[in-house]
Amino acid sequence: MTYPDPNIPPNSATPSTAAANLEITMTAHSVSLRPVGQVVGGRSEMFEDDWHDIRAVIRLDGESFTASAVLGLEHFSHLEVVFLFDRINPATVHSQPRPPRGNPSAAPVGVFAHRGPYRPNRLGVSRCRLLAVDGLDLHVADLDALSGTPILDIKPYLVEFGPRHPVIQPTWATELMSGYY
Repeated sequence: MTYPDPNIPPNSATPSTAAANLEITMTAHSVSLRPVGQVVGGRSEMFEDDWHDIRAVIRLDGESFTASAVLGLEHFSHLEVVFLFDRINPATVHSQPRPPRGNPSAAPVGVFAHRGPYRPNRLGVSRCRLLAVDGLDLHVADLDALSGTPILDIKPYLVEFGPRHPVIQPTWATELMSGYY
């Protein structure tokens, strides 16, 4: 099955709409996505903490997008970024419970009860500060993705999409993440 964008008439692809006209191929067992860009700069090696103020650039794919794709984005302070944990070997991803962040003193939790990179689809989601928009380069801070990481999607962060009720999380999560940003 393919799902073309219903808002774009057939055969209307121009350089500015070519990316929007891409199709997502989906079967009962898989979905194929094309990255919209990649991370340039920032960290190249993975270590868990101190992501606050790490600066990088999200460079959008110039063959698929023009500057019109980011028109108006400069008016937002934060982005939500979906990316692929491309350095994680899919063979190392297991769904059995394990201690969060490898902490041996923590009780094991299931794969959907932590935010680590060893996820079934190896997808990461991050909120970061948008510092500047320069053509197809989005200058960001606090993005916890490595240089070269494929970016799958970007959205402006809107307060209205934040939690409407108090956020509740276990104490172990607060303790483990205290130095993350």
